[in-house]
Amino acid sequence: RGRDEVRRAVLDAGKELGFFQVVNHGVSAEAIRDMEAVCAEFFRLPAEEKAAFYSEDTDKPNRLFSSTTYELGDEKYWRDCLRLACGSPVGDTKNNWPDKPKKLREVVEKFVEPTRGVGMELLRLLCEGMGLRPDYFEGDLTGGDVIINVNHYPPCPAPGLTLGLPPHCDRNLITLLLQSTVPGLQVSYKGDWINVESVPNAFVVNFGHLLEASIH
Repeated sequence: RGRDEVRRAVLDAGKELGFFQVVNHGVSAEAIRDMEAVCAEFFRLPAEEKAAFYSEDTDKPNRLFSSTTYELGDEKYWRDCLRLACGSPVGDTKNNWPDKPKKLREVVEKFVEPTRGVGMELLRLLCEGMGLRPDYFEGDLTGGDVIINVNHYPPCPAPGLTLGLPPHCDRNLITLLLQSTVPGLQVSYKGDWINVESVPNAFVVNFGHLLEASIH
């Protein structure tokens, strides 16, 4: 597709749904596979090796935490999450990440750098489509850390009573989600919940509240 066609598609999908999927984005399949593999390896580490990184302090930018303590009515949320803050460029911020598995820091850096580039290019396309200068979202709006949330859903003894995540909206500018092959992601559209098909190596893009507030 030409740039004009992609720009229109991004703008139309953003207005209609706030969600869309991106393929042929330039993040290599190898970087994606390595990221998935090293994160899976992290969650397979013995509990005592992960415990040092565990924290319920929401002010900590880098931590491992669990949603298993949350519940709403009869439903419980069954998720472990590894949260990593990534500078731009990553630089020394990777020294605050877990040092196990051995390749985690290297692999995450090789994944997050081009992925951030995809997000920035999508924002530039959106700006062009709305008649804004292409660098409108650069600077303070996108100058902070990129936050990676790696969600892991361990086996549950009562799967009929649990959810991975509750219905929610993202408060940030833009989210790029690398979906697993396990179905479950849904998007709210005109009062209904729509299942999102998993497409290999695709990013699911979500415009967050900060983006909505910035363009209105």
